[in-house]
Amino acid sequence: MSQLVSNRIRTMAVKLGLPHLAESLNQYAKRADEAKMGYLDFLDLLLAEELAVRDDRRFRQGLRLSKLPHHKTLDDYDFSFQPELDPRKVKDLATLSFVEAKANAALLGPPGVGKTHLAVALAVAACRAGYSIYFTSLDDMVRHLKAAEAAGRLTSKLRTYLRPSVLVVDEVGYQPLERAEANLVFQVISKRYEKGSIILTSNKTFSEWGQVFGDEVLATAILDRLLHHCDVISINGNSYRLKNRLQAIDRETDVA
Repeated sequence: MSQLVSNRIRTMAVKLGLPHLAESLNQYAKRADEAKMGYLDFLDLLLAEELAVRDDRRFRQGLRLSKLPHHKTLDDYDFSFQPELDPRKVKDLATLSFVEAKANAALLGPPGVGKTHLAVALAVAACRAGYSIYFTSLDDMVRHLKAAEAAGRLTSKLRTYLRPSVLVVDEVGYQPLERAEANLVFQVISKRYEKGSIILTSNKTFSEWGQVFGDEVLATAILDRLLHHCDVISINGNSYRLKNRLQAIDRETDVA
């Protein structure tokens, strides 16, 4: 490829909003020459590389905006420590068919079993697949909605929780809610019903949600919409955090 042609292609790539192509043109041209690529194969290489860069940029931007507490994946989860949890059920969720169907997923179990890890891993997978995601604890969501309501900005703030394709609501049940607070949660669940997916984690069984939301009727209304299209996974194993602490204690005892 002549320098004149190379410069002209770079200029057009910049104008077309293809900065990676402009920067890497010589590298691609060398690869094409070494592989004796035809014109169509060379074009396919250029477009595929540019698309990969854009997808990676979109993925990183999506993670930045998601408010996820970390970016752990399913590969980081120790299924061997939770022998009662069937990995196939989790991996079925990781296909994201429930997100495509605008359905929900609920991860239930005692503290420390990895519910948040799995919820985040599913959210990361959804983000990589091109879905918008947003993470919040239930308490934080209620607190922000209450503040917005008091300031007359409730409708605007609700969009934060209604806009993303996947809303992750963590730690449902750690603190009981007042009825007015539960009603705010109902608004989010109701407005997202069949319009977007929710991934939630809870240390309470669904039969205990009446206590969590301070009203059996309201809890039933929330569950009715949440569970209509929902995959539920219960994790009834030991705590990872306790395991790590006990191992540390054992090491300290051995040293002593």
